[in-house]
This record gives sequence, structure tokens and C-alpha cells, in this order.
Amino acid sequence: MSQAPKPGADFNLVFIGAGGINFVSPHRLGESKEVRKVSSASKGRMQPPQGSVEGPWDHSFRLEHKLGPRLKVIAIIDPAHATAAAVLERKRASFVVSAYANTRIYASFDDFMKELKLEDTPHAFIVGSPPGFRGCVEEGRDIEMKILAAFPDKPPAMFIEKPISTHTVAQATIVGRALADSQTVVSVGYVLRYLKVVQKMRSILEDNNLHVMATNARYVATYSAISNPAWWNKSKYGGPIVEQGTHFVDLSRYFEWFEEAGQLSSQTVDEEAIPEDQRIPRVTSAIWKYANGGVGSLTHSLNLQGFKYATELEVFADGYKLCLVDPYNAPTLRIRSPLSDDEEVCTFDGDDPYFSEVQAFVDAVDPSNASGLAADGDVEILSTFDDSLKSYALSWAIREASERSAKTARIAKLRDAE
Repeated sequence: MSQAPKPGADFNLVFIGAGGINFVSPHRLGESKEVRKVSSASKGRMQPPQGSVEGPWDHSFRLEHKLGPRLKVIAIIDPAHATAAAVLERKRASFVVSAYANTRIYASFDDFMKELKLEDTPHAFIVGSPPGFRGCVEEGRDIEMKILAAFPDKPPAMFIEKPISTHTVAQATIVGRALADSQTVVSVGYVLRYLKVVQKMRSILEDNNLHVMATNARYVATYSAISNPAWWNKSKYGGPIVEQGTHFVDLSRYFEWFEEAGQLSSQTVDEEAIPEDQRIPRVTSAIWKYANGGVGSLTHSLNLQGFKYATELEVFADGYKLCLVDPYNAPTLRIRSPLSDDEEVCTFDGDDPYFSEVQAFVDAVDPSNASGLAADGDVEILSTFDDSLKSYALSWAIREASERSAKTARIAKLRDAE
């Protein structure tokens, strides 16, 4: 984010959701990125680094730096008025006050549309609300469809956080068709695609004309800081593969079974309040075959405490092994090639994929960018809704296969007990 914002006309924007995806959570402001101890009132638990234990989300921060004084936030739409009001108070007390000087808070999209003035028509919506409220055609969960209906002639662009939904793939497909037919710009927040180490992996494969023979992804999450009960309920957030592991499902695709819920010693959510058939699994392992004959696998485990995840993705091709390590915190690429048995290690200082995806989205939407294309050295949108739908479908296929496997195992266990 070292480049100064480019001059131009005002850029009108609406945030849907006032939570940590769009705006860093208040209790994490001012914390260092180092994990630290807190007061004895929290029994010595460690607090997470700023942003998220999974990654430093905060789309508003990147948009402020990308657009500078051009940014005009027309509205924040969130039924939690107090949360949105706290966001506005912080922003108006900072150097970005001009972006939020006239921002209004609305409880719903319909309320926003009732008061929208022509001169405030948004260039883009940033959809960072919980996934259960998007990617669907049911009333109240259909924000994309509402936006398309409200602006039939020229729909504003949409940046949609992943996963694109928690509803069925069939429902998300209907939304995807509508977005494609509208021809508006849509970008989905599969942020890991924008990492420089990931682009380095792609360039190695392309420059050497390599065909991926296999991918192997491992996603080991820390669970003790996940205190939102909805996250632990499959009917709410879709389960860990659809909501969380989908990042590595998508990343595996980008390079072209279960245990029943057990006991965890550091859990902050009372799972007894969640129906047993909706409790999320502790370990998931899946294997699939790509269209080109290559094999993919994913292991998602929910067993670590603390805050730092253990995440890796390996890509295998003739003579090559590419290993992406810790993409959320300290992205590192380890390369084994025909040139040497020793690994080459690649890192890129200052790489911020969140800014890169926001930059690509804004460049594609910005009226002052007549071509709609990224400038030299910049990236274009890497994750469209249509392509993200394939990652969403694979994530659901893994979940559904795991549930069938778990059900079969339970039936067999009952038969053995008879």
C-alpha cells in the first residue's frame, strides 16, 4: 500500500455489515500483532492478534488507502445499530473523517433505498455480512438479488466476502446466473489467490508448462478463540469446510471421512445447546480427482489451541514440489525443482493480499479508469462469482460426503451394539 491514491471524482460506496470483515473489531484495535496475555479475569487466556485469528480482515482500511479522499461511504447497512454507530464514531475521529462525514446507518437494504438520493448512487457495495444472508433467493437472505432489482439498468459493482453463501449450491447458482446476466463487476473474497507467493506458484507452473498431478492441503485451526455460537452450528455458518476450509478448497482448485464431534478442553461455546446433528466435525479428510486426472486432498482439523493456525498447501508436478506455508500470517513458498534437490525459499515483504483484491476490484469499477483494466504491475480480479461457485460446490460436496460417511458409521455402530 505504498502508492499514493490516484486523483479522480468521488467514489460512492456502501458497506453491508459493520462487523470485523468490513471494520476491525473494536476490542482488537490498538493491539499488537503479537499474541499477549490478558488480565486474570480471563483466566490467562491469550488474545488474538488484530483483525482475526484467520487473517487481518478490515476492508474499509484498504479502501481508505486505495481511494484516499475520493472515498465517500454513503451508508453502513447493519441491523446492529450500536455496532455501526461505534464504527462511525471511530472513523470520524480519525484521519479518514471526510470519507464518513455524511455516512448514514440503516437497519436494512430496503430502508437504505427509501432515502437514497440520485447523487449518492453507489458505485459499489461491499458485502461483508454473515454468509447466511447472501447467495440465496429467500427473502432476507437475498442481498445480491435486492441490489440487482433496485438498480435494473446499471447495477453497482459488488465485492462479496467468502463463502458466497451457506445455502444450497442450487440457490447460489441462481444468484450466480443473475449476477452474470447483469454484467456488473463482481469479485469474491478468496483472498489467498492474491498472495505474491501464490502468483509465484502459478508462474512456475505456467512458465514450465507443468500439469498439476496432485495437490495436498492441510488446514489446522485454533478453536479456543472462536466464541460465536453460530460458527459451531452447521445450520448457521455451514460448518468448517464451507465457511473456513473453503479457502483451501478454492486455492486447491486455483491450481487446477469424518469423526463425530468429540470433547475439546478449551472450547468457549456450549455445544449442548446445539442439536447433535448440527454440531460441526472435529476432523475432515477428503480426496477428489481433477478433470485433468490429477488428485486433490484436504484435511481440515479443529484441534489446536492458542491463535496461530497451521496451514499448508502442496502442489506436485513433474520434477516439482511447491509448498505454500502459513499463507495467513507469514506466507512462504518452498520450491523443489529439477535444478536442485535443495529447497528454494521465497518470501515477499509487505505483501497484503487484502489490499491487492480491493485494488483489483476498485480498478475494475472506478469510473476514472476508463479502460476498466488493471495498470501495469497491478492485478485483475482473480475470483469471480461464477468461479467461486465451483469452490462453494466442492466445499459442499465434501461436507455432504462426510455427513453420509458419519451417518453410515453411526448406523454400523448401532448394529454392532444390538
